[in-house]
Amino acid sequence: MERLHAADREAGVEETTLTDSQKAAIAEARSVGTSRLAEREILFKDALRKVFEPSEREKAEEEYRVDRSRIEADRDRAIERIRRGES
Repeated sequence: MERLHAADREAGVEETTLTDSQKAAIAEARSVGTSRLAEREILFKDALRKVFEPSEREKAEEEYRVDRSRIEADRDRAIERIRRGES
């Protein structure tokens, strides 16, 4: 662990601690992201029950993957903004 800290210091990485409000905002961003992912998964499973054609199922699965990636990226960007103190 000490080697990692030393490497960070050499690379110029600054270690900062998060404030309580930042911690709360990050927890909220994660909670919102998790709920959005859960909602999307429910909608996806419901859509799969209604689709029997393989090409349509494949299309629904691809849309689900894209939506998951977008939601996860949105969540990660929000957390990074909070850590930087922008929001």
